[in-house]
Amino acid sequence: MNSSTITTGQRIKAIIGGSIGNLVEWYDWYAYAAFAIYFSHSFFPDSDLNAQLMNTAGIFAVGFLMRPIGGWVFGSIADKIGRKKAMTLSVLLMSFGSLLIALTPTYKTIGILAPALLLLARLLQGLSVGGEYGVSATYLSEMASEDKRGFYSSFQYVTLIGGQLIALGIQLILQKLLLTEAQLEDWGWRIPFVIGALLSVIALYLRANLHETEAFENKKEISEKKKGTVTELLKHPKALLTVIGLTLGGTLAFYTYTTYMQKFLVNTVHLTKEQSTLISFISLFIFACLQPVFGALSDKIGRRPLLLGFGILGTLFTVPLLTALSTTTSMWTAFFLIMVSLIIVSGYTSINAVVKAELFPSEIRALGVGLPYALTVAIFGGTAEYIALWFKQIGTESYFYWYITGCILFSLIVYAGMKDTKETSTLDKD
Repeated sequence: MNSSTITTGQRIKAIIGGSIGNLVEWYDWYAYAAFAIYFSHSFFPDSDLNAQLMNTAGIFAVGFLMRPIGGWVFGSIADKIGRKKAMTLSVLLMSFGSLLIALTPTYKTIGILAPALLLLARLLQGLSVGGEYGVSATYLSEMASEDKRGFYSSFQYVTLIGGQLIALGIQLILQKLLLTEAQLEDWGWRIPFVIGALLSVIALYLRANLHETEAFENKKEISEKKKGTVTELLKHPKALLTVIGLTLGGTLAFYTYTTYMQKFLVNTVHLTKEQSTLISFISLFIFACLQPVFGALSDKIGRRPLLLGFGILGTLFTVPLLTALSTTTSMWTAFFLIMVSLIIVSGYTSINAVVKAELFPSEIRALGVGLPYALTVAIFGGTAEYIALWFKQIGTESYFYWYITGCILFSLIVYAGMKDTKETSTLDKD
């Protein structure tokens, strides 16, 4: 399928097809975080809420450790045999992980096997979602027209946030309309994981009907030794280190204001579970809508100004925003502070996928985008909740705010030293 013959309709269909699968993957991933406040006691017998949440967050973090392996495995598959096949396999694996969580008996029923099965399910999901990011970022960037790469690739985070929104939306419906608190804690938390497994079947169908990208098709003649191998990837050390540096602060900020924020609002701000879910839902919906706006802006002014904006504002305002949030008693003040934080983070989230894709040649692009990103997310994004809860437990919660600030400052230094990938894009050579 030659890019010159792709109609706008076909391009949009490809972007939707790629994005919907991404949405389902991230819904499955986030359902765990959203419903942890209800199922943590089912897998861990400790009566202390903070301890239960720490155990559940620990397994959430372990799931992240599989993401680099997923980035390597699925990145290699995408670069060797195609983006489409890799995306189809990843969504199958995620479906199985969700089904396993839905069907696992509680600690009271099978003892230590319960958290062990929960861990296995998260390992499978971590493998899947680790591969998903690099492959879908590559696919969306390669299918986009040159003048709209920022706009089209921003839909990766629209669907990534959308997955979390669906998880929270289902939670709101269950909380307010269908189930009591006791029913949710007893068996109702299993419902979202059953839904996730069913949605994966739809995503599987959509992905099976996708077109392969021209960038991949054009490199079919390249030697297999050069496609999707770590050896070939290591020939691009500057691009590798750039991915790590630009991801570090952004991923920590993103996971703090999205997955961890719901627990922070209950545990620190002392809002009700229902209030925290509602705030998370509204703020994330607006956050998702902002991604294409920032992505389109990067097509006009370049990627670097947005990254610099996130780096500078994140370094200056993280501590004041989180400090104010931790001491507020107003639900709507909390919403406003979170919204300001998410607008700042949008300078990173909206364009990070296309920036990474623009750094690597097509024969190692999926691996180059996926592996270093997954490593960085595993270390900094996946541990965000656990570190935050640990600082809280030892009575120094504010140290976590400074930890985020330091990581964003490190990324700011990287942004200041890098060229604008819009001007130097390897995608132009495909």
